[in-house]
Amino acid sequence: MTIMRMKPSTFLFTVFKYVVIILASIVALLPIVVCVLTAFKTTEEYNATSVLDLPASFLYFENFAVALKQANMFRGFLNTGVVLVVVLLVSIFTGSMLAYVLNRFKFKGSGVIHNLFMFAALIPGIATQVTVYQIMYSLHLINHLYGYMIVLMGTDIISIYIFLQFFENLPVSLDESAIMDGCTYFGVFFKILFPLLKPAIVTSLVLKGVGVYNEYYMSNLYLQDKNLKTISTALYTFTGPFGNQYNYICAGVLITIIPIFILFLIFQEQVYSGMASGAVKG
Repeated sequence: MTIMRMKPSTFLFTVFKYVVIILASIVALLPIVVCVLTAFKTTEEYNATSVLDLPASFLYFENFAVALKQANMFRGFLNTGVVLVVVLLVSIFTGSMLAYVLNRFKFKGSGVIHNLFMFAALIPGIATQVTVYQIMYSLHLINHLYGYMIVLMGTDIISIYIFLQFFENLPVSLDESAIMDGCTYFGVFFKILFPLLKPAIVTSLVLKGVGVYNEYYMSNLYLQDKNLKTISTALYTFTGPFGNQYNYICAGVLITIIPIFILFLIFQEQVYSGMASGAVKG
């Protein structure tokens, strides 16, 4: 259908659709563009120009060097990497095993437990922080990386529901056939079902991984030692009561984006297939 043959209502809707898409793209890309431009400006140049003015040179990398050194971003990447690996591994195994038990075994109270998980997902995390902080303080888990990991591992209800949804589409006949062949319940889970959970695992890894990598509030609250900075709190070095050094902050932001961008390019096919297969089944 050409533009000239369109009905007026269809033409207006098409124009409105593209206008909304263009405006949404501008809103999404403008902060990134401003961040890139600011990252290549000197302090004097940033103070003398507007945020949309081009930098004098895109070969000025001093801001990146300062951000890496003064914010101790290498330590932040190391701490964040350790937290990511441990939290994701534990979350995937515990979430999938909990979903397996709740889906495959019907016992007294299973429905109550299922509903409690749903109720917990509806409670804002910030509403429980006072109580959680008191518990962490009583157990001497503040300013310890393992304490921070425990907090993050205990807030993975969404992954449990993703696995529950995926288990609904795995026939029980798989379990029964394996058990008839002499397989135990642990064998059924790890040898038969767990390999089939790849789309759900990818979906959970993406959702949980992005949340852990970007998490700021709890890392700033529970990891107050400067040697325990994560990548999200490392850039706080350039903020203060006398102003913020946005050229260094933006350079640091671009540095933090690079690892995730590289991983996305490498695993984009698995990410897309996992999100599509694991999130819409059922």
